[in-house]
Amino acid sequence: MSETPLARRFSAVVSEIGAATRVIVATKYAADDDLAALIEAGATRVGENRLQDLERKQDLYGSAFEWHFIGQLQSRKAPSVSERVELVHSLSSLSAARKLTVPALIQVNLAGEESKAGVAPDDLPRFLEEARDVGADVVGLSTMPPLATLPETSRPYFRQLADLARKLGLSELSMGTSQDYQIAAEEGATFVRVGSVLFGG
Repeated sequence: MSETPLARRFSAVVSEIGAATRVIVATKYAADDDLAALIEAGATRVGENRLQDLERKQDLYGSAFEWHFIGQLQSRKAPSVSERVELVHSLSSLSAARKLTVPALIQVNLAGEESKAGVAPDDLPRFLEEARDVGADVVGLSTMPPLATLPETSRPYFRQLADLARKLGLSELSMGTSQDYQIAAEEGATFVRVGSVLFGG
């Protein structure tokens, strides 16, 4: 494996979270050339926020990565997203659920932030049932806690999401970013999404 700074940072993240958690590199602000460096660093999964960026980067790098969609999912773009990714991390509407043909995680808005999409915790059981009724393959939950200075601040949100997943019989948990991925792994995350800790943004 390459000993570039990016490779060292990626290896550090992997070693800090343990084998039970998979790293998704959030490439929202990454230049196209950065993905070549990610291959050299040993990264195998990337997550994109926008369909346009996903299409461009996947056309360049194709099967070099397992592709995930981590941005807000618009129902009209769900069919196109489905054609390109292994997993959607941001399902929050039934209109999108009807059009998805790949597995998905329901995005849960645990803090009730108006600026963020997501299903309220109290509405989650009903939404899960309705999403499955319209054909969605829901395999887990995801969340984005409020921005915080201290990683430990995110722990109650991660613990709450893990509890919700257990009660609903869901196995996948996408939670934790560059600000708190270690805490997320401790609380049972199966995916963490990191970007700035790798690229220095």
